[in-house]
Amino acid sequence: MANEYFERLTAMDASFLVFESDRCPLHVSATMIYESGPMTRDGGGIDVGSYRDAMNAILHRVPRYRQKLQWIPVVGHPVWVDDPEFNLDYHIRHTSLPRPGSLEQLKQLSARVMAQPLDHSKPLWESWVVEGLEGDRFALISKFHHCMIDGSSGQELAQILMSTDPDHRISKTAPVYAPRRAPSGSDLMRAEADRYAGLAARSFRSLGGLGREASALRAGFQDRIGAIRRAYSAVGEAPSDTPLNGRIGPHRRFDWLDMPLEDVKAVRRALGCTVNDVVLAIVAGAVRDFLLRRSVDVDELDFRVATPVSIRSEDDRGNMGNRVSQWYIPLPIAETDPLKRIERIRAKTSELKSSKSALDADAIMDMVEWTPTVLMSLAGRAASRAAPYNLMVTNVPGPQFPLYLQGAKMVAQYAQVPLSKGTALGVALVSYDGTLCWGFNADFELLPDLEFFVKAVEAAFRDLSHAAGIETEGTARGPA
Repeated sequence: MANEYFERLTAMDASFLVFESDRCPLHVSATMIYESGPMTRDGGGIDVGSYRDAMNAILHRVPRYRQKLQWIPVVGHPVWVDDPEFNLDYHIRHTSLPRPGSLEQLKQLSARVMAQPLDHSKPLWESWVVEGLEGDRFALISKFHHCMIDGSSGQELAQILMSTDPDHRISKTAPVYAPRRAPSGSDLMRAEADRYAGLAARSFRSLGGLGREASALRAGFQDRIGAIRRAYSAVGEAPSDTPLNGRIGPHRRFDWLDMPLEDVKAVRRALGCTVNDVVLAIVAGAVRDFLLRRSVDVDELDFRVATPVSIRSEDDRGNMGNRVSQWYIPLPIAETDPLKRIERIRAKTSELKSSKSALDADAIMDMVEWTPTVLMSLAGRAASRAAPYNLMVTNVPGPQFPLYLQGAKMVAQYAQVPLSKGTALGVALVSYDGTLCWGFNADFELLPDLEFFVKAVEAAFRDLSHAAGIETEGTARGPA
């Protein structure tokens, strides 16, 4: 296979394909809003050609954009191969809102785009250029399958295309694309047999951590065994059923909210906790108000959120794929005092940090590397419910300075975390240029009152800020 190329997906990356379904596509999305500026064409409209040229010029820096899936026979595990029929025009879509398009119309369009699964026979991404937005603005709706990227690598990719210099333009010149030949099925089978033969030695070495000393080896082994035990303990315990959980349909609602990042940091400083603790306390207050409005008795509920924790090292920067662990955190939604809520959350996150729970997902995926994908798939289909949480909350730090796309200034970005089986709402936050941007992705049928949840987040932030003695600027429902 000297002249052939493939790259095997890690167990973690492949799991996003295994556990995907038609009603729960596992891609991550974002809606970014720009001032049109120099991207405006003579006579009106957006210069989509300039965006296409910029994308074409950077594709050689991100080879995954021109790769598709191929499957190893028998074991059914996916690998990346170069797509010899790659067509950039298929992946860049161009549409328009009825002028002047409102933010509400953009949300509806984003929800429809997000609900549509990606075509697994092609590279797993799309980018929609949306013109016609009021205020002389346009939007980009980007969509990538979760097997390609996590939140941190997604932020790195976005910054490759953009610049801190409003006068910067990406050159139209780009290296000629020369796809490498994909291996045959028999070649993949031979490579897989060789991989299994060497896996035991590699796994044993990975347990040693940073050194060969016996003490380090034992410590690494004990950490991973403990992580696996904690992870499986969490998986075996189902949280309470709530109106935020149920059978997911094929349609979505999408909403967003802007919050001054400095206000959030002021609350963090006043209470001696982290920004993530503040976010989770706000979510806890919102969930409480939402469930009470739905006439749910919150006093005895075991309500849990899943929150991804990046384990991406400096050596991983610039690499595609997923390097995240997962925390399962019980939210004290029965607590009426916002200060007591955040103190209980702070105590729990501190406990998780000290227990090295960030190893959990990594340890599980190391073990799953031994498991044929066909067995993973059967296990996924046999599962009666989703993972042991009611709600996903993910918070990805972004750049705290303005970015420009071919001279057009980005004014906001709203992320979308995919819905898993049984979870009707996902909350994704991205900080950008002094603003904490909240994105709310919800099942269309189960959460017709999504707007109330967003308002409950606003109210919970006001209550927590007031309790902490902080005067805030308030929130906004989108860029002015």
